[in-house]
Amino acid sequence: MGLKCGIIGLPNVGKSTLFNALTKSNVNALNYPFCTIKPNTSIVSVPDDRLFYLSKIVKSKKTIQSIVTFVDIAGLIKGASKGEGLGNQFLHNISEVDAIIHVVRCFKNKNILNLSYNPIKDVHIINNEIIQFDINLLYKLQNNISQKSNEKYLNQWRYLFNICLNHLKNGKLLNLLKLNIEEINFLKSLKLLTIKPIIIIANIGEYNDIYTKNNFFSEEINILNQKYLILKICIKNLHKKQKLLPINENDDLKKIIIFSFKLLNLHTFYTVGIKETKSWSILKGTTTFIAAKKIHSDIQRGFIRAQIIHYKDFIFYKCKKKVKLFGKMKIEGKNYIIQDGDIINFLFKI
Repeated sequence: MGLKCGIIGLPNVGKSTLFNALTKSNVNALNYPFCTIKPNTSIVSVPDDRLFYLSKIVKSKKTIQSIVTFVDIAGLIKGASKGEGLGNQFLHNISEVDAIIHVVRCFKNKNILNLSYNPIKDVHIINNEIIQFDINLLYKLQNNISQKSNEKYLNQWRYLFNICLNHLKNGKLLNLLKLNIEEINFLKSLKLLTIKPIIIIANIGEYNDIYTKNNFFSEEINILNQKYLILKICIKNLHKKQKLLPINENDDLKKIIIFSFKLLNLHTFYTVGIKETKSWSILKGTTTFIAAKKIHSDIQRGFIRAQIIHYKDFIFYKCKKKVKLFGKMKIEGKNYIIQDGDIINFLFKI
């Protein structure tokens, strides 16, 4: 399961500069509104020290990392949900991603166009637009569903739609609603924007210290931090480091990618061998039977059992034979729930 993250925000807040740093790209990052028109897309490997250590132990010929796709989406403005700017086009681009990285400017620079000195207000502007988009979409979907003949189906989703609409009209994002898995997956399938998980990147000034009074927006950031998952990063410095350091050595870049990876409640299992060692990203709670299909449909179809070794045990004993000898290998069936760091050998017959 590849994670697709959309980078959004008001114009000229550092979105494209962040995209360039994350993906080692060179897209336009100029100081004027709508510098980004079409979304730029790039695929990035997820930093994973465990994967490379496992590969080194078994001397694999290939090492294959999990991936995250980043999409640089053009700046939204107030009124986007009503078609202002290039509004509906950009909102549609957001509907195609799994998670949202919202960049908010938290520094002062009078030379930047569209400058705002209120990060809380900026977040509110973007939230209002994606909320209004979802309200409009739900009204349209309500009309479509009303034409279905199954009364049980109608009542079930009509009730959910009413809850969502009331929540949105109160200015709240749907990802704050307490819903069951089935309801969440249904709403995600409708491509609603506010059901998507969100990280806020507080783009602080180049010379600001985020822990001292030199950060002009520390109070605003603390207020936002009470409601959102926030990373405080100077994107300009991040881009400079990107040119000097690989991602695995750039702590801020690693942090953003790993946080993005975890936004969708994913974790990692491994397949290990001389030919290749590979990391696989799956939803927490996934069983061995479901995961088997991710590798190949034949493995799921002919599934017999799975040999499970945890990462810590494998690196301690350094080989499968010793792990088995000391009783650290488990034999599990179809319903075993995979844990983060499990090394799995699927046994199957077709």
